[in-house]
Amino acid sequence: MTTKELLYVEDVLGHEQYFQTKCKEAMNQVQDAELKSCIEQMSQKHQQIFQNFYGLL
Repeated sequence: MTTKELLYVEDVLGHEQYFQTKCKEAMNQVQDAELKSCIEQMSQKHQQIFQNFYGLL
């Protein structure tokens, strides 16, 4: 991988961690069970994306 590609992967990993953190914060603030479930699914999807990109390294 080139340096530029590695920087891109690093940026993506950082963004995905940020999204996971924000999802967890939102889940702690939401009362509606259906909405909480939706946010949890989004958090899991971002975790999956993170793992996929991390696997490239």
